[in-house]
Amino acid sequence: MRLGIATDHGGFGLKEDLLARLRAAGHDVVDFGATTLKSDDDYPDFVIPLALAVAAGTVERGVAVCGSGVGASVCANKILGVRAGLVNDHFSARQGVEDDHMNIICMGGRTIGPFAAWDILEAFLAAKFSQEPRHLRRLAKVAALEAEAIVEHGAGGQQES
Repeated sequence: MRLGIATDHGGFGLKEDLLARLRAAGHDVVDFGATTLKSDDDYPDFVIPLALAVAAGTVERGVAVCGSGVGASVCANKILGVRAGLVNDHFSARQGVEDDHMNIICMGGRTIGPFAAWDILEAFLAAKFSQEPRHLRRLAKVAALEAEAIVEHGAGGQQES
């Protein structure tokens, strides 16, 4: 699977560990950074390019890591076509893909250890979207909400005057 991965300083160590494990497992991984540990970097600088690549289909799925995973999740979900979730358990990793077509998993480098993170990431990667009618119906409602926001607020997300 072709994947993307991104982090800031708060998730740097976990990203490096997961990147090595993903490549060892045979995945083609695009590293969106950070590539060096810098305490003053900002997660949007790395997560936004990852999310844009997922939305464009350049990579099939993404892994976004920051200190808690919250900022990465909020940031990634601002990109149209991204369905990112902060995940700390197997059920959510699998169910998020099967039911909600989650395409970016977010984790906290300061909240989860590398072994648990890898185990959860494997569940995320093994899961497939179910295509069940009830899940398609729900995703259509989310897409309609996104389209409405674009019409009301413009592509930049700000209220038009």
